[in-house]
Amino acid sequence: MRASGLNWQGLMEQLRQALPHCEVTDQSLAYFKYPKRTVSVNLPVRMDDGSIRVFRGYRTVHSTSRGPSMGGVRLREGVNAHECEVLAAIMTLKAAVADLPLGGAKGGVDVDPSGLSPHELEGVVRRYTSELVELIGHNEDILAPDVGSDAQAMAWMLDTYNENTGTTSNGVVVGKPIPLGGSYGSKDARGRSAALVAARVLEERGESLGRAKVAVYGFGDVGRRAAQTLAAQGALVIAVSDQDGATFASAGLDLDALSAYREQHGSVAGFATDITPAEVTELDVDVLMLAYDYGTVNAGNAHAVRARYVVEATNRAVLPEAERFLTEAGVQVIPDLIASIGGVVVNYLEWVQDASNFFWTEEEIEAAIDQRVNVAVSDVMGVARTRQTDLRTAAYALALNRLHNATVMRGVYP
Repeated sequence: MRASGLNWQGLMEQLRQALPHCEVTDQSLAYFKYPKRTVSVNLPVRMDDGSIRVFRGYRTVHSTSRGPSMGGVRLREGVNAHECEVLAAIMTLKAAVADLPLGGAKGGVDVDPSGLSPHELEGVVRRYTSELVELIGHNEDILAPDVGSDAQAMAWMLDTYNENTGTTSNGVVVGKPIPLGGSYGSKDARGRSAALVAARVLEERGESLGRAKVAVYGFGDVGRRAAQTLAAQGALVIAVSDQDGATFASAGLDLDALSAYREQHGSVAGFATDITPAEVTELDVDVLMLAYDYGTVNAGNAHAVRARYVVEATNRAVLPEAERFLTEAGVQVIPDLIASIGGVVVNYLEWVQDASNFFWTEEEIEAAIDQRVNVAVSDVMGVARTRQTDLRTAAYALALNRLHNATVMRGVYP
């Protein structure tokens, strides 16, 4: 299930397609073309056997025109600076679509967490944070969880930052455990919003999720929550996959039993009828939910997609060359800029709670996420209707207008 690569040129080509639908000119777009900064750091870590290994880490801040940057830290083998730059730019766009006072960032460490002991992983995370301590902060650049990092990793980052700075600044990190200033809803927000957005788009087209067939590629926190939310609205989730396999049932999977099975066995494989993860993307379904990582649908497999709707529950799950093919084939792609927007919204809400030292209940958080997601979807669909364009182009146009307005008002310094 390894994802295909990212491409900055592909992102820029999609943005240019949005230019006729917004106020932004090529000159204005120049501000977007270059990240504010990208840093690379070497991370020497003492391993359990006493040896020293040096890992490579990166952090890109793409934009701060609308506010401090915020973005995930991924712990994954093969992470590089270019990947961080593209994903940071997407985070800038996503925050603008959600109309949040934030810019985009992304970072990571080239490491396979599964090959490290908990002590070794802690060493990597703490060293990474230490190297960035002068560049991050609750009003500068806020770290968030991503592929390979979780609430525990965020707790290590928070503690390392505070120990280095002599502060108790909880807002430098989001996605933390609740006792450390974390927020309810962090694990569920992206999956919940992906299901909500899918339902809104289908409703806009006169359709319903009732009895709709759904396949979910990636049954982690995001995919599991999306599947449960869709099933609660009447959809039939007939297939899911994870890193080790996939399972299929034509009459629909029992998701509670499946979750318990995966918890016990470590994979969904063997629960019902085994298929390959690749076959999940090829099923004849109404909705294909992509909840793994970028590049799941690419030029090599787009021709095999038979779903009517493809939902990007994670950033850049459909690469540009694949989306062109899907669009020509009549497949509706629901882009990450709205489908996975719940993640950046809940991170923003956690940041606000930390700043005010006032925390909301789980019900209040879920209501706030749903409200902001619904507004963002309505804004994007409104642009799409007015400009007679697809949802991704509409989302880009909306985001670029908001970024353009902020940049123009700020002016150029010096």
